[in-house]
Order: sequence, then C-alpha cells, then structure tokens
Amino acid sequence: MFENVQKKFASRVDPIGWGPAVASVAGRAVKNPQALATASTTYATRLARIPGAALRVFNEEDPNPPLPVDLRDKRFADSAWRENPAFFALRQSYFATRGLVDDLSAAGAGDVLQDAKARQFLNLFMDAVAPTNFALTNPGVITRAFDTGGASLLRGARFAAHDIVKRKGQPVKVDRDAFTLGVNLAATPGKVVFRNELIEVIQYEPQTPTVHAIPILVSPPWINKYYILDLAPNRSLTEWAIKHGRTVFAISYRNPDESMMDVTMDDYFVQGFGAAMDVVEEVTGSPKIEVLSICLGGAIAAMAAARFAATRDERISALTMLNTLLDYSDVGELGLLVDPDTLDRVEIRMQKQGFLSGAEMADTFDMIKAKDLIFNYWVSRWMKGEKPTAFDILAWNEDSTRMPAKMHSQYLRSLYGRDELARGEYVLAGRQLDLGAITCDTYIVGAVNDHIVPWAASYKSVHLLGGDVRFVLTNGGHIAGAVNPPNSKSTFHSVGAPDSRDGRSLPSDPEEWRGQAEAHSGSWWEDWAVWSTERAGDLIAAPAIGSKKHAVVCDAPGAYVLQ
Repeated sequence: MFENVQKKFASRVDPIGWGPAVASVAGRAVKNPQALATASTTYATRLARIPGAALRVFNEEDPNPPLPVDLRDKRFADSAWRENPAFFALRQSYFATRGLVDDLSAAGAGDVLQDAKARQFLNLFMDAVAPTNFALTNPGVITRAFDTGGASLLRGARFAAHDIVKRKGQPVKVDRDAFTLGVNLAATPGKVVFRNELIEVIQYEPQTPTVHAIPILVSPPWINKYYILDLAPNRSLTEWAIKHGRTVFAISYRNPDESMMDVTMDDYFVQGFGAAMDVVEEVTGSPKIEVLSICLGGAIAAMAAARFAATRDERISALTMLNTLLDYSDVGELGLLVDPDTLDRVEIRMQKQGFLSGAEMADTFDMIKAKDLIFNYWVSRWMKGEKPTAFDILAWNEDSTRMPAKMHSQYLRSLYGRDELARGEYVLAGRQLDLGAITCDTYIVGAVNDHIVPWAASYKSVHLLGGDVRFVLTNGGHIAGAVNPPNSKSTFHSVGAPDSRDGRSLPSDPEEWRGQAEAHSGSWWEDWAVWSTERAGDLIAAPAIGSKKHAVVCDAPGAYVLQ
C-alpha cells in the first residue's frame, strides 16, 4: 500500500523519475573521490583562465578562450557575448560550470537508464539557469529595454503574469488568433463523407480534369490533429497530391474524453483505419488504395497492412510512412520517458481522468528540447516583450489532443516497452502481425533533425518490410521535415531514381546508406510525387464526392477537429 502511495505522489510531483535518478548518480559520485577531485581541478583551471581571456577581448586580441565557442548556439548570437569582456567572461563561466556538471555526472555513472535520466534533468536545469534567461545578464534584453525606454520590460512582465496565471507558466509561442480552421489551416476543399464514434473521413474535391484510378488515404497521428498534412495553402501535402491528379481521403480522429478510457488499439484499427479503408473502397469503387501516413499514423498503417496480409486482404497498393517508428529498440531520448517505472506513473495519471491530456504530452515533448521550445520564449516574450508570431506549424502543435487511457497504455507498453511489433509478437484484432508479410512498395521518409523519431530508427523499417522499399532522408525536424514544400532551402538524400523498381538491397547500417546516398536540392515532395504517380494507375474521370451509402455529412474540416 505504501508503495502505491509513493507512486501516486511521484506521478504528480516527478512523473519522469528525475529525482531518484539524480540521487542515484550523486550517490555513486560520492564514492568516486578521484573523479570528483579531477572534475574540481579542471573547473578551477578553466575559471582561472577566464580573466586573462576577457582582458584579451578588451584589448581586441584573440581571446584564446578556455572553452570553445559553439557558433550554432543561437542564445549567444548577440555580438556582446564576443566583444564585451564582461559578457564574454559570463558566457565562459557558464560553460565552465556546465562542464563541471557533466564531469560530476560522469563520475557517478553506473546505470545506463538512471545516468541518462540524470543527464536529461541536469541539461534541463543548466538550460534553465543560462545567463540568457535573465534580463540583467542578456545583452539583447538590455539593448531592447534601452531602445523602448523600458516598455519592452513592462510588456514582458505583463505577458509573464498572464502566462503564469492562465497557462500554468507556459509562455505563449504562437498567435493562434491569426489562424482559422477551414480558412488558412486545414483549408483544402472537401467534405466529410463518414463519421462514427472514433473518426471522420474527409474526401477532398478534385482539382484536375482527370485523376489517377488509385485513391490515397491519409493516415495521420492520433496524438495530434489530422491537418499536419493539410497545414495551409501551398504548404499542404494533401493539396500537393490533389494537384498531381490524385483522389485523396483523410482520417480525422475524435478528441478522446473520459468516456473513451476503455477504447483499445483494436478499436483504433477496426473503427479507425479499417473503417476508413472500407469507406474509400466503397466511394471510389477502387480495389486498390494507396496510404500516405505520418508518425503514429504510419505505425497504425503498417500494423493494418500486416493485419490485412494475414487475411490476404491486398487492398493497400503502396504505403508511404513519414517519420515513423516500427522498430522501437532505440528511440533516442524519448526512450527515457517510456521505461516501466515512468509508464506506471503515466498510467496512474490516466486512470484518474480516463485519458492523458494533450497539455501533459506537449509539456513532455517540449522538455526534450527545452532550450528551443521553452526558454527561447521566456526571453522573447517575458523579457523582450515580443508578441507571438503567426506560424502555422506552432499553431498546429498547440492544437493538442488527448489519449484514451487503455489504448495509450497498450501502445506504450507493447511497442515502446517491449518492441513487440518489430519482433513479430504484436497481436492486433486477434491476428499476430508479421511486418515481413507486407509486400506492397513502400516509401519511407526520415528527417535528419528529428528528435522524436531519430532518422536512424526510422531507417530500421526498411528491413522489416517485405516489399520494395525506397528510403529518403530530408532536412528539417519531425514536423518541418514533413511540411516541406518545394523551396530553395530544402534538401534530401536518396539512392536511385524514384520511378525505378530495381529492388536494390539497402545496407543494414543507416550511416552506410547515407554514405551511398546522393544529395539533392529541392523537396522530397517532388521525388515522392514521381514515385507515387508511377504506382497510381490510369487516368480516369474523378469520382463523385460521397456515395448513396456514404452521403456528405458536412464540409471539411469537419466537427472532430474542432473538439
């Protein structure tokens, strides 16, 4: 009983388990006095060299700093950090202290998971106490205060008070008032042609005189609103496919509440993806359907394809997966949030309310990249008094959803916890899944800066599937890598031509593949359009919107996305 009380308390106060991890590392460090002495000596030596380096800055000489400067760290981009001796010394002192913390952590190493959790917390702590996060030690904040006669500080204080009271201390990141669903987000014209207790199915209006015979079903992540692939005009992959002569449908998931706490992964297949496939087939009359998926939408699409293969259902003609995990054996820093103890804490919170809130999940993902996703806004909003920008990706990211308790627990424990899908052990709706039984052609996209689905982890999927696989590595991160319309800044790597079917074997080592891949200027969207069109069938007249069985329910983007 006492253990249950402890877990309930921990689920509220320390859901990730940072406290025990830091205590564990500290306990081991104390037993390693030689490493502690070395760390202290190194720290003192670095601090002793800083005044001399600062004096050289004053004399406009090469400072020869005791610690190298990372020019990619945007927090210290202001010239004062290089040219002002005081700020130069402050930055050097901060990184010297950060080095000390790293050395002390190394001195207490001894348990892979606990070490990583402690390192994650200490990195978060050091990011929080960076001199850039305080008005008097941030030259950019000081300069702006002088330029505005102190008005920027007053605005920032007002913004901070609002965010602390109304948003539990989370700074506003984006001007959501600048966006309206159906107008400048999720704006591709279409109709909802199906609705059940879990999903709506949207059929988009054609934009070309003829279309290819094989329709596309978009499978989005249920952890976010569906319109990440229909983000905004000219930034919508859905719109891009339609303009390339495709008939496109999309799944829009209901935002779960406490009434859905017992909904399972089987339900997400039967009432979700499987029901949507039936709708697309009935409306278009096509026996073949291409699937375009992203993140968790890719996971359920691959699971469904394997489930279909087990019953000799060959409707999926081609599969595209963007930033998707199928092998969960190495998921990077996210793996620190899904160990058994942490999942116990997550389940305690979900059992109480019947779901995991979108805010809790958003906070978790933000903490992984807190420097960019939290503290950056402390400075811009709370200290410089800057109004939030109107950025469509951030607006979508703020439009979070909840997770049904039972389904989310099954997903985390079976896939993240035990890697059952890649091992061929996962059972979906009564059938054991074999990803190797998926024999349709597959197009896989990884993003080089993805912190949620590391590209090397997504690459592992190429050897799990049974058909011909094309892997593409794009620039950007988890979202920007997918929302990647043709532009001058886009690049991607690939091997071979997108319209080839040579069945080339891909190396098992992702870095070996990268060494073989050719770099291209432009977006992977263009490469995918060639690949997809090659598998799209003949040109025919566009099918009608809806059918007698699946009549139009309402205009896109529908009702569920507004919940």
